[in-house]
Amino acid sequence: MSMSVGPAEDEEEQTISAINTTPLVDVMLVLLIIFLITIPVAIENVPVVLPAEENQPLQTKPENITIAVDAEGTLYWNTTPLADQQALLERLYKVAVQVPQPEVHIRGDQETRYENVNQVVEACQRASILKVGFITEPPPRG
Repeated sequence: MSMSVGPAEDEEEQTISAINTTPLVDVMLVLLIIFLITIPVAIENVPVVLPAEENQPLQTKPENITIAVDAEGTLYWNTTPLADQQALLERLYKVAVQVPQPEVHIRGDQETRYENVNQVVEACQRASILKVGFITEPPPRG
């Protein structure tokens, strides 16, 4: 009587061709739980009330002053060309004492140097103009 340690000679060896997917499913469920827990933390925002867009066209009052700067740096008081920065400053000093003080709207050409527009802002500051604004084109809708 001999004892056989291996498989019996009458049984053929069979290979298992099915993959055990239980560990794969376990790992995927753990990853899913980790993502579900961490995503709300990652996208947390500071609670801030954002303003709604309320850009309405400005109604120009007759007492408002529009100073335009074209691409070459030429200054215009409403539609009248000005000789230089000194002429602008003199006119600004005259209107700065009016009650109520008029608003100054600056229209700078997109191609002009920033220096030219900055000189107008500095002149308004020197003349103590309180309300200075910039006129821009609204972005295209659609």
